[in-house]
Amino acid sequence: MADIVIGIGTSHSPLLTLDGARWAERAADDLRNQRLNMSDGRWVSYEQLAAAVENRYASVSTTEHFVVKAGICQTALDRIAADLAAAAPDVVVIVGDDQDELFSLSNMPALSIFYGDQVVTRHRQVGAASPSWLPTVVKGYAMDEAHVFPGAPAFALDLIKGLMARSVDVGAAAKVDDPRVAGFGHAYGFVVKRLFGGRAIPIVPVMLNTYFPPNVPTPARCHDIGRALRAAIEASPMALRVAVVASGGLSHFVVDEALDRQVIDALLAADAQALRGLPVGALNAGSSEIRNWIAVAGAIEGLQNRWLEYQPLYRTPAGTGIGVAFSVWS
Repeated sequence: MADIVIGIGTSHSPLLTLDGARWAERAADDLRNQRLNMSDGRWVSYEQLAAAVENRYASVSTTEHFVVKAGICQTALDRIAADLAAAAPDVVVIVGDDQDELFSLSNMPALSIFYGDQVVTRHRQVGAASPSWLPTVVKGYAMDEAHVFPGAPAFALDLIKGLMARSVDVGAAAKVDDPRVAGFGHAYGFVVKRLFGGRAIPIVPVMLNTYFPPNVPTPARCHDIGRALRAAIEASPMALRVAVVASGGLSHFVVDEALDRQVIDALLAADAQALRGLPVGALNAGSSEIRNWIAVAGAIEGLQNRWLEYQPLYRTPAGTGIGVAFSVWS
């Protein structure tokens, strides 16, 4: 049977594809943001946020601070890549979210698995009016052209059938018709490009709709899906070493260290009830990607956490940015 040999959690923020000296370019866009998600369920503009907190985070939103933080993050990513290489998986299951890349509001499944033999990324067009940081980020997400990664069709079908047998109704997709229009996006391209070290490891993309109401799974349902995914993996007759990766999160686009610590404490304690009980109102916009970690936590129950790195990345004086986390279980 297939065996989960390593669990991984990684943020995939645009900041992780940029040198620290360039983080201010991304921060400039925050100043124009009229819809920032707060963990109490409110949505505010940057002006409203700044009026409430003033310049509380000015001392940690400098280029000098960005460079230091970027170094810490890249070291953590290098460590994940080394641990993944040492685990030598035959296939990597990536639990991520689609953000108008493969799917759109014309059809947004709550949960879907790709079982094609070619995982093709969307070619994200960058124009003269695009932000200065976008070309580098698009390349870091493997969306600068239509990259083709190997899928794992037979194993993915085992997972689809296994989930269906365990009362998890899952959407299924097997091909990308035109990567200029739709294809796999940042949650998957970042993992392959940054962590695989150029190795052509087959992947199974699991797409969890964390972002777009009304059919967003609850934290408890995400955890149930993860547990069912583990059972489906272990029930596969294929003798495979499997890595399971959570891609995304933690809190953004306003950093909430308290929320992040709540999630991290639950992950480190393997506290299923705490993860299942996370407040839905806190899991909007970027913070919704915490659901990917919840699902993977369900899938890797029984593995031991080996290390976890957390860094709150404040990129403006008002506290916009992201709480990033990197972790490995085995």
